[in-house]
Amino acid sequence: MRSFAVFLIGTVLIATTLLAWQDPQSGGAAGGGQATSSANVEGNPALLAAENAADPTIKALVTRLELSRYKATIKGLTDFGDRRQGTQRNRDAVDWIEAQLKSYGYTNTERVSYDPPPLSARGCGPSAPPNPNARTGGAGNRGQGQGRRGDFPTGSGGSRLYGNRGRTGVNCDPMLQPDETIRALDSLPVIPGKVSEVCATKVGTTHPEEMYIVAGHMDGHGYNQAANDDGSGTALVMEVARVYGSADVTTERSIRFCLWNGEETGLDGARAYVAQRKDLQGVENPKGSGKYPEPKWLGMIQHDMMLWDHGMPRPETDASGNTVNVVSKEQRLEADVNIEFQNTSKFAAEAQALAWKFHSANQRYATDYPANVGPHMTNTDSSPFMDLVPAISLRENERGRDIGAGWDPNWHQPSDVFATYSDKDFRLGLNAAQTTLAAVAQLTGMKLRQ
Repeated sequence: MRSFAVFLIGTVLIATTLLAWQDPQSGGAAGGGQATSSANVEGNPALLAAENAADPTIKALVTRLELSRYKATIKGLTDFGDRRQGTQRNRDAVDWIEAQLKSYGYTNTERVSYDPPPLSARGCGPSAPPNPNARTGGAGNRGQGQGRRGDFPTGSGGSRLYGNRGRTGVNCDPMLQPDETIRALDSLPVIPGKVSEVCATKVGTTHPEEMYIVAGHMDGHGYNQAANDDGSGTALVMEVARVYGSADVTTERSIRFCLWNGEETGLDGARAYVAQRKDLQGVENPKGSGKYPEPKWLGMIQHDMMLWDHGMPRPETDASGNTVNVVSKEQRLEADVNIEFQNTSKFAAEAQALAWKFHSANQRYATDYPANVGPHMTNTDSSPFMDLVPAISLRENERGRDIGAGWDPNWHQPSDVFATYSDKDFRLGLNAAQTTLAAVAQLTGMKLRQ
């Protein structure tokens, strides 16, 4: 009798949890793929079609995103190597990003400058010893660490880590980069002094005093090309900015596109932006001009690592009898765009609602991959904003649970180069761009001039 009672209570708790995680937009469970529908429309084709109907204007805008352009923008970023904060290659990349934004029609690009932390504070120093945990990595390559199974401690995002786990870390050994050109470029030193990041703004027609921030970080490290971390997120933001920069596109509210610097050394650029700008929100300057240098923040959307969702590393035995981790060479069938909010932030409820708006946009406008909403947003540039404004992060996997458990063997490794990724990988990033472009169109009141 006691065991039956325990079973009954457990069943009720599970049912309650599932009900609590229903998508308020579509009624589907959190993490559901495309074509999720609520119970009251199931079996009714007319209501189901209306619920999932795409706005033709937004759909037309989404078609302006092209895989070839997205790949070309990532390739342009990788030509600057890992773009490590404080280096000349980083400064050159910032100049290139600003020039691209200007070519899209943004005459209001601006720089935010700040003092970076001491070189010794984080990352690899100028003469750091080789990293014993470094791996040559690459698509399908075998890591050198032995796989482990079981229940792992809670990650920094609050999620539990289960299953087989690969090693993670930052490669600090330039000799592990087999490409001599990349190795030489990434070995150039950090230059003392201020660093900068660039933003551009689509000014709203009726509410220029309010804005959404759409961002990615342009710096990387690990003696690579930082193609995925975070060339993929930076290129996504730039491509969305390109589409919104078209002369026939208007928005009622403003959109600011920012490419942060210094994420890899502790979210330096995003923190500097918050410190310098948070008290200037919504202030008209000059008075009576109708100009708002820092519109009020309505939401912050970060994009960080958009390409690689190949699944959990699998432990296998090699020819020498050693247990090694093997990661699939192909994007897994369950690949999705992870939309994260932080459930401990001051704006958790509003951020969750924002995340579901992006999930809904994915259902209507993304062409290949579904979206998944989760409550653990960690180690990303949206974190400095999350107690000031609803903030979310889009990425390839959950940062704490998946990436922190070694699901991406290219993370901060020499293999994070353009050639590592296939069109299936790039298309995952493009689908995230479709999701963001469509969601922001709804949030800002986008219109197309005839």
